Amino acid sequence: KRESLSAGRLNGKMREKTLTMDTLNPQVKAVEYAVRGPIVIKAGEIEKYLEEGGTKPFSEVIKANIGDAHAMGQQPITFLRQVVALCTFPELMDSPSFPEDAKWRAQRILQGCGGHSLGSYSASPGVECIRKDIAAYIEQRDEGVPSDWENIYLTTGASDGIMTILRLLVSGKDSSRTGVMIPIPQYPLYSAAISEMDAVQVNYYLDEDNCWALDINELYRAYQAAKLHCQPRVICIINPGNPTGQVQSKKCIEEVLHFAYEENLFVMSDEVYQDNVYTPDCQFHSFKKVLYEMGPEYFNSVELASFHSSSKGYMGECGFRGGYMEVINMDPEVKAQLVKLLSVRLCPPLAGQAAMDVIVNPPQSDEHSYKQFHQEKSSVLGALADKAKLTEQILNAVPGIKCNPVQGAMYAFPRIFIPPKAVEEAKALGMQPDMFYCLRLLEETGICVVPGSGFGQKDGTHHFRMTILPSIEKLKVLLGKVRDFHISFLKEYSALE
Repeated sequence: KRESLSAGRLNGKMREKTLTMDTLNPQVKAVEYAVRGPIVIKAGEIEKYLEEGGTKPFSEVIKANIGDAHAMGQQPITFLRQVVALCTFPELMDSPSFPEDAKWRAQRILQGCGGHSLGSYSASPGVECIRKDIAAYIEQRDEGVPSDWENIYLTTGASDGIMTILRLLVSGKDSSRTGVMIPIPQYPLYSAAISEMDAVQVNYYLDEDNCWALDINELYRAYQAAKLHCQPRVICIINPGNPTGQVQSKKCIEEVLHFAYEENLFVMSDEVYQDNVYTPDCQFHSFKKVLYEMGPEYFNSVELASFHSSSKGYMGECGFRGGYMEVINMDPEVKAQLVKLLSVRLCPPLAGQAAMDVIVNPPQSDEHSYKQFHQEKSSVLGALADKAKLTEQILNAVPGIKCNPVQGAMYAFPRIFIPPKAVEEAKALGMQPDMFYCLRLLEETGICVVPGSGFGQKDGTHHFRMTILPSIEKLKVLLGKVRDFHISFLKEYSALE
């Protein structure tokens, strides 16, 4: 009897599993995340096949699917790593290899940690001195706009903060269910979170013909249409844009904030690419600064959550999972509920909090580490600007590909012409045409990009998203392969017309 029980049988019957696809939370089944979707899984399989001695028409898989800077060969910022190393292993404070300005910052962070150790929990909103440094950074960035450190919450990457705020906002049933306005194309975190929380996705379309600009009339159209079946309560903006790479003008931001004020919407501003602006006539404007400049009627009433991260910018420290959000004009009772929700997950990783502190409190011009820090930061951002221009130029020289200027962020999102015969073949295989295209690109060249359908796009248009993070040499190879593949793909399917 004991043997039959251990084999999972009772009275000759196999015990059924409690958790099956039938009993699984249906919201989990609805979640899709293209950035690590089927294409990326296939790329991993090909990579393993090549490692085991298999042969393909290429020698390596080039993963241009995700904004993972260090995986693409970008070197860490020395000063950031020095401070985090000192926080992690304080015995290094005695080493002459570490500069005094790094030691001073590490000591200050450790004094704010329980037991002076990075291995302790912090308060749920984060280490107090780090929250104060972030508030000081925001005030400096926004040229004197006040920032209260008690409105700052450290997060596990920006994604954690975005999910937390959405959890607060999603409520109601049927026609009173929360509608979440998101840009299309969008970063799939938003659609995945909306699916998981069973909220209503309200799409507003960016204007591809106008460099992916946000059109205020489109916001009103989307809002009015959504009100028929849900209650829009929040608008999400990604600036600079992911996957679209546009940088919003101050006028556009003013229009969005006026719209949110008029329609009583909570504003979520995803600003993780605020350091990544490449086009000389573009400038990053924070939503908070613009809100302040619109006057006290706006600044003291519009509810706004702004997000930043250690993963992007010039730092590229994705693995630390560092981030923060600043939340203003939140109802005090709701703020208490936010703190309660944050306390359930105890606290964000302390190493990520330390990394975030260095980002907002870098070496100053009179400090020993300033010169090297400034050189490294300028080098990373300069290279990204060069690669943004190169990507746009090479893609636009290919027949059947149109790429808007990559004004900011880390991606190109070119529009690709897919011949009708290829569209038919994709549909016969039960897949989106750009998924079919990207799979063929991967299998024939080893290049892994993400289909535009994973981000959303206007019906009848096709795109893919690729990062501009590979080294300039590897990027040239990648873009050359894309060009050759696309021309070959057009010839193959045009010949079938």
